[in-house]
Amino acid sequence: MDAAAAVASGATALGIELGSTRIKAVLIGPDSAPLGVGSSDWENQLADGLWTYSLDAVWSGLQASVAALADDVRERHGVDLAGVGALGVSAMMHGYLAFDSAGALLTPFRTWRNTNTGRAAERLSAEFGCNIPHRWSVAHLYQAVLDREEHVGRVDHLTTLAGYVHWQLTGEKVLGIGDASGMVPVDAATGGYDAAMLARFDQLAAEAGTELCLAGLLPAVAVAGQRAGTLTEAGARLLDPSGRLRPGIPLCPPEGDAGTGMVATNSVAPRTGNVSAGTSIFAMVVLERDLPGTHREIDLVTTPAGDPVAMVHCNNGASEIEAWAGLFTEFARALGADADPSAVFEVLFRAALDGAPDCGGLLAYNYLSGEPITGLEEGRPLFVRTPGSRFDLATFMRTHLFASLATLRIGMDVLLETGGVRLDRMFAHGGLFRTEGVAQRLLAAAIDTPVSVGGTAAEGGAWGMAVLAAYATADPPGRSLADHLERTVFAGAELHTVAPDPADAAGFDAFVERYVAALPVQRAAVEHVESTAVPRPEEQNP
Repeated sequence: MDAAAAVASGATALGIELGSTRIKAVLIGPDSAPLGVGSSDWENQLADGLWTYSLDAVWSGLQASVAALADDVRERHGVDLAGVGALGVSAMMHGYLAFDSAGALLTPFRTWRNTNTGRAAERLSAEFGCNIPHRWSVAHLYQAVLDREEHVGRVDHLTTLAGYVHWQLTGEKVLGIGDASGMVPVDAATGGYDAAMLARFDQLAAEAGTELCLAGLLPAVAVAGQRAGTLTEAGARLLDPSGRLRPGIPLCPPEGDAGTGMVATNSVAPRTGNVSAGTSIFAMVVLERDLPGTHREIDLVTTPAGDPVAMVHCNNGASEIEAWAGLFTEFARALGADADPSAVFEVLFRAALDGAPDCGGLLAYNYLSGEPITGLEEGRPLFVRTPGSRFDLATFMRTHLFASLATLRIGMDVLLETGGVRLDRMFAHGGLFRTEGVAQRLLAAAIDTPVSVGGTAAEGGAWGMAVLAAYATADPPGRSLADHLERTVFAGAELHTVAPDPADAAGFDAFVERYVAALPVQRAAVEHVESTAVPRPEEQNP
């Protein structure tokens, strides 16, 4: 079947992912190859001290992405996109979306980026006997209880961003198990939320003066391969107000961006792992056995099939690099150059390969928001050098790329050294890896492990979500997700693998040693430099 015939007959699957800076839609054909791509940009806002997105921005961004996808399909294949064979939605994990019994949002969406939940996370971790990170939904809810927020008594439904969108498209309140495991820990034996932890949470809430039944607030849990409703007439209009997109499309369970990253890199089997790098950066390692002890640097979640995963999640990834690239783009245009942002990124990333291996004494911290792994509740991006430091473009850019990987390295050291975890392969995907061979090479040095990137690395989680949607309607049914990916999706796929360069690895070791030693400088900046929100030029009065 050629591409046009696949689109016309609906032998396709559509994956949509709401990432931190971009909402992306990818359409795949029967061979899992992308047939079209559409996206739209969006940004979080810091409102009343909390990171958020408006629900209006969710829907306008989704509609723009689907419209851009339809335009791309029409341009490539000469066919209108009216129906697809399967659909799936994924989004940033964790956070807090609380609704009342009428479906009204009770408080602005609180994203994974917020670190105001320190007291709740610490108490729940102690009570549950496992690490409950700041960004998990249960930590957000308990912090609201501790803060005696008025809305808590009216919460009827609690979900994630992917769960919210899926609910609006289908009417079904359900989550894929990977996303669900970032709300409340799940029980591997039952495939549902941990019952003992749910009961203990209710007791803790009662002790704080609030009567809650957490089990009744959470979405149902489903695993990859199951169907989770169909696109309603109202849901179709939410995605495509033009009315071209037909209702009745089957949907798979909504998943988090961590799960789609594992699928997009064929990293759902034990001893496999992947790194996803964008606004945040995180590593996922599928476990063979339980980890010994509890470590605040490591979260325990699951694959979309429900297998245990150790997650090293860093709140801060490539945003600071993007800010500097924007500054260089602005400078180039001021000189009269027609500077395309993509070309600027390419030049800056390529330059980093020629920088001093250990960054020549330069230091950078990419902390726009708090970073729990290094114990910071707020962020202040920093660039620091000494009078004798090597200061050139190449070393400057290497420093910022190393900084984007440094906190990940700290967490990976804990996982690999104290957890006794072994890896057969590590894959990478996400925006940081668009410039071929640069971030991949430096990541290999940072974790001292060969890193592989596939041809769909830049498509990322939206492509992985499309694969999950197709899997839910796959024939034959019953094949495990790992088998389906290995035998069907990735059979014969080309991978580019880079082994650690000894000079790069030694340079990163020296850099991260300085990075850790100078963390008090970062903490002092948080303490002494007030955080301010400066209006964008278009928001200022003329």
